Amino acid sequence: QVQLVESGGGSVQVGGSLRLSCDVSGSADSTYCMAWFRQGPGKEREGVANIDSNGVTGYAPSVRGRFTISRDVKPTLYLQMNSLKPEDTAMYYCAKGRLYCYGLTLKEDDYDTWGQGTQVTVSS
Repeated sequence: QVQLVESGGGSVQVGGSLRLSCDVSGSADSTYCMAWFRQGPGKEREGVANIDSNGVTGYAPSVRGRFTISRDVKPTLYLQMNSLKPEDTAMYYCAKGRLYCYGLTLKEDDYDTWGQGTQVTVSS
């Protein structure tokens, strides 16, 4: 079974940066689609960014140009977050796809394994 463990969350001021990490254990390989989702207070969970089976990345419009998703060979998934805004405050979740994907893939139904989440708080 695959297990995902997020880390790197914390509190930061507007305009600051954080890097989130997601350690992957189990049978996952580099062909799986992987993504970051988030859920802010009083909001629905939304897709933030994904990396497909060819390493091509996709982003929600709200984070495009500020966030960068990447993956190494272990695999470990990363989310580099720059120019943070108060509306980025949320619990951030790492997710693994059911198998593989190509292109922008940010629907919850495309993912079958989730981490426990890491909190990001952005203050003025």
